[in-house]
Amino acid sequence: MSKQDADYFFDLEYFFELSPDLLCIAGFDGYFKKINPAVSKTLGYTPEELMAKPINSFVHPQDQKLTASKRDLIRKSVPLLHFDNRYITKKGDVVWLTWTSMPIESEQVVFAIAKNITYRKKLEEYHRISALLSPHYKKENIENTDPVYSPADQVWLGEFETLVRKLTGKIDINIRRLSDELAVSERQLFRRIKSMMGVTPNQYVRAIRLRMAMEAIESGKCRTISEVAHIAGFDTPTYFSKLFKEVYGVEVTTLI
Repeated sequence: MSKQDADYFFDLEYFFELSPDLLCIAGFDGYFKKINPAVSKTLGYTPEELMAKPINSFVHPQDQKLTASKRDLIRKSVPLLHFDNRYITKKGDVVWLTWTSMPIESEQVVFAIAKNITYRKKLEEYHRISALLSPHYKKENIENTDPVYSPADQVWLGEFETLVRKLTGKIDINIRRLSDELAVSERQLFRRIKSMMGVTPNQYVRAIRLRMAMEAIESGKCRTISEVAHIAGFDTPTYFSKLFKEVYGVEVTTLI
């Protein structure tokens, strides 16, 4: 190998190791062959753990069938572009990834790159829930709206969500407390949430708390409606059940 080739190879390895995106080489046999640190960091497993099991075992159970079908297409030399699916981290959290994959049939491997879009997906869900909770809700308003958030918006909304989650169940959350914690006026808080989400701060808070309720249900640790309602900060299980049905379209009792 010439020095120029060696330098080129080093640059590629350097890029592979430092890229914030998830980079991997997978075999046609369905196993990871090489991954960069971002994959381990995102999923919480060591490289050895990730390469010891089929890739599909890390995929969310509800997405495994679709993911397997996409993998079959890749084996037939069909590139995969912008495919979204969910993975389960070692801690049990759900991570949304969007994949672009290119098969190399001669080597029986797939080169793939993924971006973590978990927060974007979460914001889209909050937008949908918030719209459903709005008294001016119209179905077409949700279907025809594709919310776009700047990086600064996402950071600020993340801070807002973190604060709501921290306070839920501990105190009665109100706009004054939220504005004080975020160091903005109540009017500024109202305007910023309204401009980004199209709803009031109180409606957005309820959207976050309903998502917390769904997460509690999905964890399998809650056995009663009262337990779920308490975790999500709802004092009245009946009111909580009504909101849950409006948003998710199912009775909460069918999921516990």
